[in-house]
Amino acid sequence: MLALELIIVLLTIFLGIKLGGVGIGFTGGLGVLALAMLGIKPGNIPLDIIIIIMVIMTTVSTIQIAGGMDYLIQKTEKILRKNPKYITVIAPIITYFLTIFTGTGSIILFTLPIITEVAKEQGIRPCLPLSTSVIASQLAITASPVSAAVVYMSSIIESQGISYINLLIVVIPSTFMAVLIMSIIVSLCLNSKLSDHPIYQKRLSEGLIKVVRKKPLVIKYQAKRSVWIFLLGIICIVCYAIINSPITNLIKEPIMNTTEAILSIMLSIAAITIILCHIETNKILNSSTLKSGMNACICILGVAWLGDTFIQANLEWIKDNISSIIQYHTSFLIIIFFFISILFYSQVATAKALMPMIITLNISPVDVISAFAAISGLFVIPTYPTLVAAVRIDDTGTSNIGKYIFNHTFLIPGTIGVTLSIIFHILLGSAIL
Repeated sequence: MLALELIIVLLTIFLGIKLGGVGIGFTGGLGVLALAMLGIKPGNIPLDIIIIIMVIMTTVSTIQIAGGMDYLIQKTEKILRKNPKYITVIAPIITYFLTIFTGTGSIILFTLPIITEVAKEQGIRPCLPLSTSVIASQLAITASPVSAAVVYMSSIIESQGISYINLLIVVIPSTFMAVLIMSIIVSLCLNSKLSDHPIYQKRLSEGLIKVVRKKPLVIKYQAKRSVWIFLLGIICIVCYAIINSPITNLIKEPIMNTTEAILSIMLSIAAITIILCHIETNKILNSSTLKSGMNACICILGVAWLGDTFIQANLEWIKDNISSIIQYHTSFLIIIFFFISILFYSQVATAKALMPMIITLNISPVDVISAFAAISGLFVIPTYPTLVAAVRIDDTGTSNIGKYIFNHTFLIPGTIGVTLSIIFHILLGSAIL
């Protein structure tokens, strides 16, 4: 029975990957239905995660309509053009902090064309800064104070004595150091000379490569204001988490937990931005960021629900056969999280499916956080939206998906980045927690 259930789960996930986009969410629901027909009770619907994503993405959409995104993109371009020779290192740092700031990797879609053009102007293969930038954004999801993955993870490990602030103290430095070292390694060890690339030469001779000079962005007067309002919101979230932490013990009986504080503050920031930046609310519903957020909600609804259904149905078997292995070989836990994230297509869906079970096994908090660092295996199967966008934008042909699918441009930087992130999580977690 277990084998049949696993086959159903894998088939529906692979079908969803093939369909692309929200397809994986739809097939997740199909998988739940198929399991239910075998007599398996559906698991918990991840409503808490969906609500977090909806609120955060709606707030970010409000900033986008106010022009805040354009303002950030303009600043990004200025930084890259001032230091074009070091784009392979600087670009991922920028995409890392943009994702940290907004809690969504979708924001880097706006930066990919700029990265490509600056790289071409410098004779650098765009695949290098593009690949490191995409991977940096994926790693940043596991470190952003307002990402659904971090918020959910914090709510889970609070029972282990690890507060939201403790988590951030470990994940932010760990992921940043991983991004920085990964970018330096890629910059120094891989051939960056664009003129040496055969596909580029072929496309150049065929006239398929053009330098597109975009018109300067027109920044709205309220754009900068919206960014500062959003930043103030993040500061408020962090401050509340500090005073609400068991370590500081400043609030004896808190009215709200950290998750409720994040949701209420984000909604408040959206309201304040609408009022102070004079935004028409109907435009928010048509923003590309909100559409991306709804796409994420559907995907997580299907995949996380399917994963929880399978795990809850086989929880006793998993505990009896795998718990002892995990407790004595924590590296196995890291491997599980990494490969499940490849299938589940989402960091938060992976955490949602596996973390409650892992907590029941009485595993060390350091090992749990180290495993959390491994949930960024989304780059292995080259279907993630930012990865696909980077390949399509790079008209030089240096960013590519290989003949065997897995031999693509992002595999080496991604493997380096995730490995380094895990190592730093273990080191910092052991020293701090």
